[in-house]
Amino acid sequence: MRVITGTARGRKLREPTGRDIRPTTDMVKESVFNIIQFKTEGARVLDLFAGTGQLGIEALSRGAAECVFVDKSEEALKLVRENLKTTGLENKAHVVRGDSLSYLRSGEKFDIVFVDPPYDTDLLEKSLNLATGFDILRENGIIICESRKEKPVPPPAREGYTAKEYRYGRIKLTVFRKD
Repeated sequence: MRVITGTARGRKLREPTGRDIRPTTDMVKESVFNIIQFKTEGARVLDLFAGTGQLGIEALSRGAAECVFVDKSEEALKLVRENLKTTGLENKAHVVRGDSLSYLRSGEKFDIVFVDPPYDTDLLEKSLNLATGFDILRENGIIICESRKEKPVPPPAREGYTAKEYRYGRIKLTVFRKD
């Protein structure tokens, strides 16, 4: 794993040792940032189920103003902190240990939200419903969900969102844009 471009370009990120954390592949990560390339500069980002933090770190490297990393695993947050230190981006980051679903009720607003929960759970559906139900996106905000390609992603809890799916091998990205 590495940072693809920006101020931390080429920096290697620490990877998890076990199977509890499933990092996004570099190919999928590059695709995510091709999709949102003009939205990153100056954005306020939420990396939900942060894992290694690589999506939020990539956003910061590409000019996001700040990123909140949320995960309940202390092992994951240790990786996030180490990767932030390696990239020199810790001053733009806020690392939160806690339940990702509870965090969505905080009332904070974001431009970009990454939702990449553990596969084979109902956390994707719950996250999407809470994120749209509590209206956490700023105007023209984006939610990017990663899942298995065969997993149906439900529509948002409220109207005013358009969705588009992208498939990369066994992975599916579903991008919701707030109109």
